[in-house]
Amino acid sequence: MFTGIITDIGTVRGFEKTGDTRFEIDTAYDTGTIDIGASIACSGPCLTVVDKGDGWFAVDASDETLSCTNLADWQKGAKINLERALKIGDELGGHVVTGHVDAVVELKELETIGDSTKLGFSLPEAYRGFVAAKGSVSLDGVSLTVNAVTDTEFTVNIIPHTQAHTTFGDFKTGQRVNFEIDVLARYVARMTEVK
Repeated sequence: MFTGIITDIGTVRGFEKTGDTRFEIDTAYDTGTIDIGASIACSGPCLTVVDKGDGWFAVDASDETLSCTNLADWQKGAKINLERALKIGDELGGHVVTGHVDAVVELKELETIGDSTKLGFSLPEAYRGFVAAKGSVSLDGVSLTVNAVTDTEFTVNIIPHTQAHTTFGDFKTGQRVNFEIDVLARYVARMTEVK
């Protein structure tokens, strides 16, 4: 479990395709405190640490993960949002994020409003009922509040702090972004389905 509050911006230092794809990620985290087998959200997807060294860790991504996320777009030098798993007693500053990406959405528009930036994203038809104005979504692992939603698009606002402490400051239109619906919306929809 995660909160969607990013605690480091990592850099892809390299990757290798064998049976799966192994990514090595440079980090400011104290890797001495990261166990092999630990979960780290890497721009959204919850990935398992399989190797580590001083200032870096490695994760494996299966073909399934690559097909459901934007990890296949990662290149050497790519910046990625990082968050370590939530511990009992940690502050839940964002919202409950599972690290299970639902879809990849496209950034359609950027608009500067004061010091903030309004971002408009495509909304896949299958997820229209799961996104609500003033509700939460996770985009590339970041917990965000939805401003507005239509049948085909939703918008969020990015304040300067978020731009400076996540990868959102470098986003360009056309960018593919990992999208996770709010876990509460998922369960409410399922309960309604079962009734």
